Amino acid sequence: MSVFTIILIVFVAFLAGMEGVLDQWQFHQPLVACTLIGLVSGYLEAGIILGGTLQMMALGWANVGAAVAPDAALASVASAILMVIALIGGSDQGTAISTAIAVAVPLSVAGLFLTMIVRTIAIPIVHIMDGAAARADYTALDVWSIIAICLQGIRIAIPAAALCFIPSGAVMGALNMMPAWLNEGMTIGGGMVAAVGYAMVINMMATKEVWPFFALGFCLAAISQLTLIALGVIGISLALIYLGLKELAQSGAGAAGSGDPLGDILDDYE
Repeated sequence: MSVFTIILIVFVAFLAGMEGVLDQWQFHQPLVACTLIGLVSGYLEAGIILGGTLQMMALGWANVGAAVAPDAALASVASAILMVIALIGGSDQGTAISTAIAVAVPLSVAGLFLTMIVRTIAIPIVHIMDGAAARADYTALDVWSIIAICLQGIRIAIPAAALCFIPSGAVMGALNMMPAWLNEGMTIGGGMVAAVGYAMVINMMATKEVWPFFALGFCLAAISQLTLIALGVIGISLALIYLGLKELAQSGAGAAGSGDPLGDILDDYE
C-alpha cells in the first residue's frame, strides 16, 4: 500500500474510533467503515460485501446496562485492512472476505480491552474537567472534551496503522498454511453471520406483538417478484398502520385497553 493510502485508512480508523462513542455519523458501523476502507484502497466492491456481511452480525451488538457490546469499530477496520492486504497479495476476493469475517469476532473482543484502557485514562480527564467547571473555564472544558474523544479515535488508529505495515506475503503465507477444512469452516461460518445477527436482534426485540410481523415478513420475502424496495415499502406501511391503530386505541373515547391494539387482541385469545 502507498503512504497516501495508509494515511487515508488511518484517518478512517480514527473517525470510526471516535464514532464508537459519539454515534453521530455512524463511521464505526461495519458497512460504513469497511466501505470507506475499500474505497480508499481501491477495493470498493470487496469492502461493501465485507461491511454488509459484518453489519448483519453487528445489528445485535448493543450496550445494555453494565454489559458492553463487542467493539464494532476495531472489528470493522482491522478485518477490512486484513482483507485489503490479502487482495494485494493476490488472494481471490472470496477467500480474502471469508478470512476477514473469521477474524472479525476475535478482534471485536480484543477491542473491549483497548476500550477499557482508554476509559481508564479518561478518569483523570474527568477530574480535570470538574476543576475547570468549578473555575467556569469553558475553554478548558472544550479542549479536554476533544482530547477525550480523540483518545477513542487513537485507540483504533494505532492498531490500523500497525496492520497496514504487515507484508502482504506474510498474510498470504498464513492463508496458504491453513488446511482446507479450516477454509471451508470459515466460509460456512461467514454464511451464518447474517443469521446470527438477526437472531440476536430478534432475541432483544421479541414480544408477542411483533411476532405476527416477523412471520408476515418471511411469507412476503418468499414472493420472488417483490424487490427489496417493495418489501421496505410494505414494512413502512405496516409500521404506520400499527402506530395509527395504537394512537387510536390510546385516545379511543374512554375505551378500555392497554393502548397496544395487537397486544389487546392477543390477550383476548389467551
